[in-house]
Amino acid sequence: MVEHFAVRGGARLSGSVDVIGAKNSVLKLMAASLLAEGRTTLENCPEILDVPLMADVLRSLGCTVAIEGATVHIDVPAEPGAEADYRSVSRLRASVCVLGPLVARCRRAVVPLPGGDAIGSRPLDMHQNGLRKLGATTDIVHGSVTASAGDLHGAQIWLDFPSVGATENILMAAVLAEGTTVIDNAAREPEIVDLCVMLQQMGAKLEGVGSSTLTVHGVTGLQPTTHRVIGDRIVGATWAFAAAMTRGEVTVRGVDPHHIDLVLDKLRSAGAEITVGEHEFSVAMAGRPQAVDFVTLPYPGFATDLQPMAIALSAVAEGTSMITENVFEARFRFVDEMIRLGADARTDGHHAVVRGRPELSSAPVWASDIRAGAGLVLAGLCARGTTEVWDVAHIDRGYPRFVDNLSALGADIRRVAGEPER
Repeated sequence: MVEHFAVRGGARLSGSVDVIGAKNSVLKLMAASLLAEGRTTLENCPEILDVPLMADVLRSLGCTVAIEGATVHIDVPAEPGAEADYRSVSRLRASVCVLGPLVARCRRAVVPLPGGDAIGSRPLDMHQNGLRKLGATTDIVHGSVTASAGDLHGAQIWLDFPSVGATENILMAAVLAEGTTVIDNAAREPEIVDLCVMLQQMGAKLEGVGSSTLTVHGVTGLQPTTHRVIGDRIVGATWAFAAAMTRGEVTVRGVDPHHIDLVLDKLRSAGAEITVGEHEFSVAMAGRPQAVDFVTLPYPGFATDLQPMAIALSAVAEGTSMITENVFEARFRFVDEMIRLGADARTDGHHAVVRGRPELSSAPVWASDIRAGAGLVLAGLCARGTTEVWDVAHIDRGYPRFVDNLSALGADIRRVAGEPER
């Protein structure tokens, strides 16, 4: 069934919202369960479409997966399959993270090139190069990444870019390799730390967790575990932007505020009053936001996943903002949809210049990825009339109970079935 969100602008968001586990963490933790025979249980999992999609990937490898609300139980056999099912993998970019665990456990893997969001090129060169350093042979054959290895051994690995996916795959392969592996220029995202914590609970020996240099001392085997997924910093930051854009007052619970320190600093510069607690924060904006510049960078820089929200905020801010995208080159396709809503925005290569307007105007718009969809909804909250946001399946992949949460904060938003009129 084709659905869209009907968003009526003008509401001031107010109240509190709870954030559950991180999408960018839970899928990798599910993959990591392949490293140990037996039952691994993940708690605080987000109820989003990507979780059952990843469950299908694991089932195609011989696992039994049970999803009970926010808890996921994964039973891994003694000999998991090494070839992931194309139909399952093709719907989910994060499914490529089974590559490392399969090479570690099975000494071979066949993983079809994954699908996911249309935000630009995300090649697997660093994934493959890292596995080769560990002793595997890898290639892309008939649309699949293939890897095989006799024995895996420790290695010194330098990443040209602190890729989250490459860091995760190399890390998960190295934990069962013989000897010591050092990953330099490793990604430092909180989701990487969450994966490391779970691997340590399983018996992995790691040093430098949270730094750009990860040292992995290989072990002969790991044990299943129970682990609680960290709160989703991207979802939490989305609510923070929503509060600022609608001149509202929102408390966000379930996220470590230090995971979005830079976001909160930017919102302070825009004029918001920020209050920080241990696992919660509040954002209050009394007047129109002031223009702020944004530059996306790997963590602890400003997350590329929040670039659409930065553009949406800039579109209604007082003054002119420059947004620089350094991670995914196709993310600016979102700007074309913002222009349909009346935004004064221009792009040139890696840069977007946005001149803020007091108000946007409603229009039908289409989401090209998870975060673009959320950004368009936030813009719709600041537009005259009713904005139709289409392709909302993208949003469902990253935001649990999105409409319910916005409605509870006072937004006028409905999920509507029906074909678009183009």
